[in-house]
Amino acid sequence: MNKNNITHLIETGYLSEIDVHFGKFITGLDKNDNPDIFIAAALVSRATGDGDGYLDLNSITRKPILSDINGENRFKSPQLSEWLKTLSQSRVVGRPGEFRPLILDEKNRLYLYRYWDYENRLSNTIKSRIKEDIQGIDRSILKDSLNRLFPNNGTDEFNWHKVAGVIAAFKKFCVITGGPGTGKTFTTAKILALLLELSRKNKLSILLAAPTGKAAARIGESIKAAKKTLNCSDDIIDAIPSEAYTIHRMLKTIPGSPYFYHNAENPLTADIVVVDEVSMVDLALMFKLLSAVKNDARIILIGDRDQLASVEAGFVMADICDRDNVHLFSEYFYKQFEKLTQCKMEVSSKKLKGNPGLYDCMVVLKKSYRFADTSGIGECSRALNNGKFDETFSILKSNSDQIDWKKISGPNDLSMALPQEVINGYSDYLNCRDPHRALELFNRFRILCAVKFGALGVIEINRLTEEILNRNDLIELDNLSTYPWYRGRPVLISRNDYNLELFNGDIGITMPEPDSKSKNLYVYFSGISGKLRRFLPHRLPEHETAYAMTVHKSQGSEFETVLLVLPNQDYPVLTRELFYTGITRAKNHISIWGKEEIIKTTILRKINRNSGLKDALWENTIG
Repeated sequence: MNKNNITHLIETGYLSEIDVHFGKFITGLDKNDNPDIFIAAALVSRATGDGDGYLDLNSITRKPILSDINGENRFKSPQLSEWLKTLSQSRVVGRPGEFRPLILDEKNRLYLYRYWDYENRLSNTIKSRIKEDIQGIDRSILKDSLNRLFPNNGTDEFNWHKVAGVIAAFKKFCVITGGPGTGKTFTTAKILALLLELSRKNKLSILLAAPTGKAAARIGESIKAAKKTLNCSDDIIDAIPSEAYTIHRMLKTIPGSPYFYHNAENPLTADIVVVDEVSMVDLALMFKLLSAVKNDARIILIGDRDQLASVEAGFVMADICDRDNVHLFSEYFYKQFEKLTQCKMEVSSKKLKGNPGLYDCMVVLKKSYRFADTSGIGECSRALNNGKFDETFSILKSNSDQIDWKKISGPNDLSMALPQEVINGYSDYLNCRDPHRALELFNRFRILCAVKFGALGVIEINRLTEEILNRNDLIELDNLSTYPWYRGRPVLISRNDYNLELFNGDIGITMPEPDSKSKNLYVYFSGISGKLRRFLPHRLPEHETAYAMTVHKSQGSEFETVLLVLPNQDYPVLTRELFYTGITRAKNHISIWGKEEIIKTTILRKINRNSGLKDALWENTIG
């Protein structure tokens, strides 16, 4: 590739400033001013920025990188053999295990060193944890706990929650995955009770965590609710924590650095670490998290493997679960489970694995207790996961009690349809004078968007929503001296502030102090144990108005009613996982606004991130 071609890639914005800077930096280190080194470094930077773990040289060699408006002047990457030769002879490119800025492996995957290192060390950590079962477990206590905490309730349905209990008892690494409403958090509460009963003589230290403040609050609330249903003694229930932390807060961020106070050299003191909403955790954070858990401690990961991938590089939850393949347990685990529970899994013994492995450490919960088998949301989410466009659209067109579709194709359609939805969704909380109740009412309804910008994006819909509410005397925007602050303004925190203990994803409502004659506005947030916390607006970290939010930002949340707005043109972010995540945020009803062709494109496009983690964990696994 010549320098003129590279200049064009820069001028068109195909390469970002960071990509260009990194390419120049690596070329400078190489000291040969070779365009093939520059483009390799710039493209691997771009790939990582897009969420990939590496750049696949096999898939891009001699293929068009970019074309002009007429489809001409196509720029292709170098010939693979020549490119590999150049890279292998460069001082900046090393093989796995070497300490070089770029790593080229035997499959022609080009990594930034730190991401190769994260993948390698994370896979080694996981494989190390699954090698041996936890020893010294009193099986008579375990049998009693399993039967009492995970009863079959007189049904013929196989109890996959009990499988999760057995896995957590014997494994230092346990993964519980399943769709919304499948009982992941309630199962976790039962598991914690079981583990506490197994260790009555030794008090266990337990930590609950999640990627965002909102997700942490939700697992705390769910565990607190689940504790009331447990069939065990009061001292066991009291020992189960219901306060959860963000992962960053739990590991303790070192200001001004990407590192944490707790790491492999200074691990957490907890005996059990539970992490919810793991689909949101990126590769780097997952490595740092697992590194900070003691070798003899248990880690329990909870999440939906079919949800959106993390914003940063990696597809960790899906990779760990090998989500596109079905894995049965090993014959050893099957026999151990049957002996403990007197329950048989409906599987052929011929299909069981020969040796214990990662498949013995995870369970997929399948029955949804939130969505009935015949519910519109449940049916739609299942059809989506299977990529069945015709079936999905048949459900959307049925306009059931739970789901409906409106053909919104542009700003004019939106401006006509939006007012009634906004007034119905937000009037109750805006007419409320109590901040605690206002927060509850606000969280009943939410507008979710696939994109932030554009005529059908978050920023524009928030602006239109304010206009609608102002026109209907539900908010007052007339005071330009105080705008954007006004009574009722909802805000979404977008940057963690550990001093204020406000975290990315937290939602607050702007209101005056109840029963006060003062007109001073405060922003109220839900706190631990339901207590409200309030802040003067100027004290808040980075934030944005939150009538509408992106589907990405909504992960870890649920609302009674959701309005999902899709853009009127295609974007790479429109994927099956985004659609699935948006739909399953709704508990009772979802309205989907968008064009049929956009919905079809969204359903048929799956997230496909380049990641070596899945290969490292599953490559030699058969079946």
